[in-house]
Amino acid sequence: MHLFDIPAWLEVAWPHVVAALTVLISVVASAHAVLHKRDVRAAVGWVGLAWLVPVLGGVLYVLLGINRIRRRARSLMLKQEHGRFPPLFQVAPMKAETVSGPHPEAAPLAPLVRLGDAVVGRPLLPGNRFTVLESRRDAYPAMLEAIDAARTTLSLCSYIFDNDMAGRRFVEALSAAVKRGVEVRVLVDAVGSRYTWPPILGRLRRAGVRAARFLPSLMPYRLPFANLRNHRKLMVVDGRVGFTGGMNIRKAFWPGEHAAVDLHFRVEGPLVGQLQETFAEDWAFTTRERLTGEAWFPPLTEVGTVLARGIADGPDEDFETLRTVLLGALATARTSVRIVTPYFLPDTALITALSVAALRGVQVDILLPEKGNLPLVQWAAWAQLWQVLRPGCRIFLTAPPFDHTKLMVVDGVWSLIGSANWDPRSLRLNFEFNVECYDTALAMQLEGVVAARLRNARPLTLEQVDARALPIRLRDGLARLLSPYL
Repeated sequence: MHLFDIPAWLEVAWPHVVAALTVLISVVASAHAVLHKRDVRAAVGWVGLAWLVPVLGGVLYVLLGINRIRRRARSLMLKQEHGRFPPLFQVAPMKAETVSGPHPEAAPLAPLVRLGDAVVGRPLLPGNRFTVLESRRDAYPAMLEAIDAARTTLSLCSYIFDNDMAGRRFVEALSAAVKRGVEVRVLVDAVGSRYTWPPILGRLRRAGVRAARFLPSLMPYRLPFANLRNHRKLMVVDGRVGFTGGMNIRKAFWPGEHAAVDLHFRVEGPLVGQLQETFAEDWAFTTRERLTGEAWFPPLTEVGTVLARGIADGPDEDFETLRTVLLGALATARTSVRIVTPYFLPDTALITALSVAALRGVQVDILLPEKGNLPLVQWAAWAQLWQVLRPGCRIFLTAPPFDHTKLMVVDGVWSLIGSANWDPRSLRLNFEFNVECYDTALAMQLEGVVAARLRNARPLTLEQVDARALPIRLRDGLARLLSPYL
């Protein structure tokens, strides 16, 4: 064979080249998994796949195994690129050492305060007032009333903002505010904005409202499992009155007896600055516009008794912040834990924490919808319910209509409200905003909400879970394999 006879050379050499590339792909994929996978089981699984399924295993690892969520999120640099947006606190933050003074009932939770100080990056602020709003009764009316009362600025962030009867009513109110001279900014997640067609953004802009989409995506229409979504629900009026919780803007939650069930909260006090700060960071990343000055961040004073702290969570510098707080709350609980969530797919660490709390004698009650709106997620959840039922946690299934509430109460003192669900999407992949609150009166009010839910619920036993037919258990088990991506 002539040295420069390339076709003949390739004919002889190509099997060796392919073999070398195959080995190289497996080696590179294996090395990356060994160096970067925190879970040993995940590393072993990917290494095995890379070698047992040559080439295809390596390709699958590149597509599914490399954590692009954190790599891409680092490029967002919300705080580092645009700077901090510090609220002007007029009150001294509360520390773990002093929390027992004004709130003696919170003294046993001082370690949880210390944990929040260490991982959240925002202070625990006294002097806040919370008004609990129900979707079927007064949530939207309270928000629209606040929009109508706006005089200087208004910021609104929602994962879903549908172009339906409810969405159009909000557009009307926002448009009227703009005409009064109010500076209005509306941020809607790019995927959430496509739940109705045409999206609401065009209607907002035609109404004179400055609106933007968070992280535009090429994902298929209404794909429910897209990553890096802004799942926060925030509204701040004149920098002084805030709203947050679990409610999107859509007709399904319009007040009435047939509306879906959810909670939202009207907030006053120093905490409102933390809501505005979170919105300002997201808005600056999306539009490059910085919201500064007293119109957006006025001085805020004490108006109530609730100690509260905003917890921004997402796959950026706030990665797994909320999950850490949840673990701390479960470890600190002494008597009771109440959890209401529409989606329940806790990871191994959270399952262990729930189980340990129950085994310590803490009464752990978990309320889930009997009929969910995402079947695949519900199937995956059923596949692991036995893991919390067996140690003694109690599960209750609430009857329709669908309950979208996200709520946690510990020892009748500490409450967690906000946008996050108990699933990997909320705790690892999406941008969320929750609030931790230390106040017996608020916690008792939320315990009343849980009690009302329980009157419309049935207990689920371990025997019932184990009695599922084999095909159902196989279906649920297969769905559970997808839980990191649901």
